[in-house]
Amino acid sequence: MAATPPDASTPPDPRQAFLEVLRFRYACKDFDEGKRVPRGDLEYILEAPSSLGLEPWRFVVVEDHALRRHLRPACWNQVQIVSSSAVIVILALKAELAPETGYARAMLRRLLHADDELGEAMEIYHQIVHGDVLGWSVAQCHIAAANMMTAAAVIGIDTCPMGGFEPEAVADVLKIDRARFAIALLLAVGYRAQPQPPKHRLPLSQLVDYR
Repeated sequence: MAATPPDASTPPDPRQAFLEVLRFRYACKDFDEGKRVPRGDLEYILEAPSSLGLEPWRFVVVEDHALRRHLRPACWNQVQIVSSSAVIVILALKAELAPETGYARAMLRRLLHADDELGEAMEIYHQIVHGDVLGWSVAQCHIAAANMMTAAAVIGIDTCPMGGFEPEAVADVLKIDRARFAIALLLAVGYRAQPQPPKHRLPLSQLVDYR
């Protein structure tokens, strides 16, 4: 008896689809230098949600190849800086995130119009940052990077998060105001030149403790 073909009207299992995205994603070290990521795809990748809608980051997208060659020595000479299509430099806001500066209040005001709701949100913000505004800001940037890497994988684009760089040297090359920003992470974006290597992961039984 012939097998029954799948019902085309049945939507795919979203859990399986998401697992496929995760299986596609890896820290690509070998990019195809001849393939460029379209600007529209870059903008899709850059749409990252933030805690309380504060968007405590700014992004510098370095596409110019000559500038990336100049940037490479500041990034431990890693080849991904020049072989990728672009490098996204994720900047964490610093002093202006302090609750007393007004930045957080202005950003929250976009979402909350009642004064009592805004006051409650500001109290929550005070508790979240715990006096370590920069630490919170950098952590938010890393969450943004994770979302960006997943978004890139959804549309078949490879990424490589890069923590190996000299912040002062990167800031000098890109003329970044270090009084205003901390460089949280670099994210190389492009297309793999070689097949993905095998993945090796511990079983959940060794990683998870259910209580």
